[in-house]
Amino acid sequence: MLTIDGSQGEGGGQILRTALALSLVSGAPFTIEKIRGGREKPGLLRQHLTAVNAAVAVGEAEAEGATLGSQTLVFRPRAVKPGDYRFAIGTAGSTGLVIQTVLPALLIASGPSTLTLEGGTHNPAAPPFDFLERAFLPLVASMGPRVSAVLNCPGFYPAGGGRCTVSILPAARLEPLTLLERGAIKRRQARALVARLPRQIADRELAVVRTRLGWSEDELETVIVDGSAPGPGNVLLLEIESEHLTEIFCGFGEVGTRAESVAEHAAKEARRYLAAGVPVGVHLADQLLVPLALAGGGSFRTIGLSSHSRTNLDVIRLFLPTRITAKGDRDDVLVEAGG
Repeated sequence: MLTIDGSQGEGGGQILRTALALSLVSGAPFTIEKIRGGREKPGLLRQHLTAVNAAVAVGEAEAEGATLGSQTLVFRPRAVKPGDYRFAIGTAGSTGLVIQTVLPALLIASGPSTLTLEGGTHNPAAPPFDFLERAFLPLVASMGPRVSAVLNCPGFYPAGGGRCTVSILPAARLEPLTLLERGAIKRRQARALVARLPRQIADRELAVVRTRLGWSEDELETVIVDGSAPGPGNVLLLEIESEHLTEIFCGFGEVGTRAESVAEHAAKEARRYLAAGVPVGVHLADQLLVPLALAGGGSFRTIGLSSHSRTNLDVIRLFLPTRITAKGDRDDVLVEAGG
């Protein structure tokens, strides 16, 4: 049985999620100790426990230590079972991170599946629904499976209460993904979403985008989320659609943070991406590592690998034989699998 140190590298929940995902795929059991040992509040929070319970259901698995606050977990999968699943986090915990845990196994399962997730759909420090729907899942679909996602109800931090549905028609295997060039930019769109908050917050964010990135009025959109959102929330989404992929950069409104600061953060990430000329941004690179490893081959160029991504790679190497290398400088790193 593999033993994993949950405090290694960046020491967060990604170590647990990747271990669960690849345990389901490979059938390898594992023990993880010091779960989220690098965080201020270590151990399983509700979204991490939901990810564990989702993996137990999908993999007909046994889990010891699956309780709130637990810092040790033993996980023994049996067989991946496709089907219709519903998982409720019960807080504003990220639905996207729970999807990330069980999606890899369901992409190559023996039949179709549907995942319905309830919780936060737009959370700081997690991929928002829009990123999954328009940046990540289309690339996964290009590897063979057919995957679609629908936002039924948005859920912002801290109220949560959102719901999304992901439908998966698996493939026998994942085909290698190659993303070495971005291609010409076809469309740019800045969308500032506000729910139960003044419209002027969105207007101020878009004014920063207009100034810092030089985007035209036609490329700016204020979205007033209808009353379906259980609580207030704000997110700025900068979408850049190129020939070979779509990238999205985000800024999240929080109490005590000025709208201009939210927009400056997103604009800074977008500017760096545009200047680098590579196809894959930092956050998308992190999401693509597991599919690339499962395909057993492929490559992409990215701005650089974060400590989050490098920790993710360390866990992948524990479970899979695929050789993955990362070479290059800060603004142009080539990630290759296979060989």
